[in-house]
Amino acid sequence: MKKLTLVTALLSSLAFVGTAAHAYQTEVNGNYNYLDPDNGDGVSVFGASGTYYFNPVQTRNSPLAEAAFLDRASSVTLGGLYGDNDGTKQSSLGLSGEYYVPNSDFYLGAGVARDETKVKNFSDTKTTRYNAEVGYLPAPGLLVALGLQGYDTKDGGDDVDPTLRAKYVTQVGQHDVNLEARGVFGNNDNKQYYVAGDYYIDKTLSVGADYQKDKATNLDQWGITAKKFFNQQVSVDGRLGFGDDYNTYSVGASYRF
Repeated sequence: MKKLTLVTALLSSLAFVGTAAHAYQTEVNGNYNYLDPDNGDGVSVFGASGTYYFNPVQTRNSPLAEAAFLDRASSVTLGGLYGDNDGTKQSSLGLSGEYYVPNSDFYLGAGVARDETKVKNFSDTKTTRYNAEVGYLPAPGLLVALGLQGYDTKDGGDDVDPTLRAKYVTQVGQHDVNLEARGVFGNNDNKQYYVAGDYYIDKTLSVGADYQKDKATNLDQWGITAKKFFNQQVSVDGRLGFGDDYNTYSVGASYRF
């Protein structure tokens, strides 16, 4: 069960040849994730999500993967995942939203998700996760946000703790760079750290690296990422993750319209 929980943590943390201006308002994504432990059987999880933007997103001359962020596009996202491995079933369904306050530099974000883990003839655990944050964009491409993140497990524990997040998209020489960091500052049941960076070889192709640590699930992993847009609508992405006693492999595809 803990192996499947590790995959969920990775997902929760866990989506072009031409670059002419193009607008889109919806993006859908599907992905497959596999956890390969040094000892024991592997774990497979499938995920899907869809994002709707309240106004068309203008790609302009941005890296295509960062178009919505740089355009300050407010949105709502529905996503879920499912895995069934050797009698252990895990599912999750979540709803989140981002709102950039018009005519200002303020940002609001919130999300809620319901997780369920069933172990055949043993247990059925249901957990609700939620978060909210308030942010400010002091400069083009820079967001800093403070918030709260919590969880409530039925017939189990609950906790709420502060969060801090930053994201910065800028240019280094002739290329774009994305830098991200996030922390949840709670006890061992709700303590998480995440840092990541992406280097855009061109507006359609990026390579990157990340580090994730989650005390609750014993997640401690480095990752290598890549994303490629084949045109204005279609993209694929992948990640290789390396932990002390397991590796993870993820692939996904997205479509915009």
